[in-house]
Amino acid sequence: MTYFAFLAIFLGIPLVVLSLRTIADYHRGHWMPTALNAFKPWVVLLGLCIVALIYTTPWDNYLVATGVWWYDPLLVNGLVLGYVPIEEYTFFLVQPVMTGLFTLWLMRSLPLNPQPADQLTIRKWATVIVGLIWLASVILLGLSLSTEAFRPGTYLALELSWALIPVLIQLAFGADILLRHWRIVFAGIAIPTLYLSFADAIAINAGTWTIDPAQSTHILLGGILPIEEFVFFLLTNTLVVFGLTLVLAEESQSRARRLQQLPLVGRFFSLLLPGPDVALER
Repeated sequence: MTYFAFLAIFLGIPLVVLSLRTIADYHRGHWMPTALNAFKPWVVLLGLCIVALIYTTPWDNYLVATGVWWYDPLLVNGLVLGYVPIEEYTFFLVQPVMTGLFTLWLMRSLPLNPQPADQLTIRKWATVIVGLIWLASVILLGLSLSTEAFRPGTYLALELSWALIPVLIQLAFGADILLRHWRIVFAGIAIPTLYLSFADAIAINAGTWTIDPAQSTHILLGGILPIEEFVFFLLTNTLVVFGLTLVLAEESQSRARRLQQLPLVGRFFSLLLPGPDVALER
């Protein structure tokens, strides 16, 4: 199976279905709830695609350059930018749109929850827990790059140390907002992750791309899919759903405006270490 065939089948078809559903909902007046309508959704999706392309490109080029994964040159069209085929860049753009359209449909369809009572504590604990995971991944990355015994942890460490930085910022800013919309967030992450993992297993089995066994943990889901691939889709879908929810949520707007009033350094530390000075709901 060629890479473009994979994109057309497993992302193109869902994109068409979700786009048609979005258009139908719009014309029926079944549009975004007030609590999640701070910006035009298509503008937010476009921004997420741009960020995904910029943030993922150097990381993924490094993976291919160091042999963490590789593609069959006979199954791509031959146009390569850096170390990565053009099909991969297409995937960077298409996945956020697919996951985003699905999440927007959930926002129009699922009931909203009341605002959590202790918003500041939620943000603090979420930041601390994910921060510790990120720190452990950085340590693992250092060990995997310097010690042969830890080399199987390379791919996993590269994923976590790369993706958890923006996740940390998202949680520090609005873990309580994400908790309020937990049904949307959970389904928006879980369903695309399971679907893309299934599709990825088919592509790996077909030889479209290969994960280096020496730089992965040898834990195979279903006997085919390296667990690192599942983690990749889990992390990238988390970034998309968190970002989409936080930008669209009405609670985010006053919080963002107050953060903008702080000096740049103070704004940075207020995100990473939220405290009473940024308890914006008080």
